[in-house]
Amino acid sequence: MNDIEFVIITGLSGAGKTLAMRVFEDHGYFCVDNLPPALIPTFIELCRQSIKKINKIALVIDIRGGGFFDKLFESLNELSKAGHNYEILFLEASDEVLIKRYKESRRRHPLAFEGRIVEGIKSEREKMSKLREVADYIIDTSLTTPAELKEEIVIRFIEQEKEDPFLINIVSFGFKQGIPLDADLVFDVRFLPNPYYIDELRPYTGEDPEVKEFVMKWPESQQFLDKLIDMIQYLIPYYIREGKTQLIIGIGCTGGRHRSVALADEIAARLKIDRCRVIIDHRDIDKDIERS
Repeated sequence: MNDIEFVIITGLSGAGKTLAMRVFEDHGYFCVDNLPPALIPTFIELCRQSIKKINKIALVIDIRGGGFFDKLFESLNELSKAGHNYEILFLEASDEVLIKRYKESRRRHPLAFEGRIVEGIKSEREKMSKLREVADYIIDTSLTTPAELKEEIVIRFIEQEKEDPFLINIVSFGFKQGIPLDADLVFDVRFLPNPYYIDELRPYTGEDPEVKEFVMKWPESQQFLDKLIDMIQYLIPYYIREGKTQLIIGIGCTGGRHRSVALADEIAARLKIDRCRVIIDHRDIDKDIERS
């Protein structure tokens, strides 16, 4: 029954488990935080039997479960007997770093009942020691930045499987309709000659050959396109390294029907990057015909 990728995220409070869960979630894992360990076998079976198949799961299991936490090894044994494989990621950090993080966040340690963080950390280390011994991966985040932790998780877990390709969404739009709120990068192509002022081109859109030819015949169009493609190809590996799963690029002209549409199509046609999938969204192409 190896049809489910199953990762247990655990470790010391303040070591980065929430960030780790977000990394898995961004890469298509169904994530649950603080699930009582006794419910793990039942939860796995529900995922297997769901209509929309869930085959990648990450669960955060830690000391917050209180008395429920003691059932973890019993549940893991039950999973093994049922033929389910799993991996355990254990995150930890030095006492000094954990104390500093708790003071900065002003949160109380789950085992610091009298408010002494250092005593809570000591107690947690003792309670988590057996789980640490059986962990598949142990990451010390004492000197690790969030970006470095993301990268290490991606290298150890995500890149080992058939990863979904990085998604590049190119959105053409009209500034008169507003900039796409979710765009990561926005480029203004209103500096290019406007087909709107050519009577025979005005009724067409940037998807029509006549408009494409007009927009792309100018030297500045070619130079802009070459420089933009070069920059995007340079940036993508760094976005992937930082844990991003998609990039939304806005290409805007006045109305979103002519120049931005032609440029967006041309960018998509030329953009070739390994492990990336490019899709196009002409957001305003069907809006009222005005200057574009």
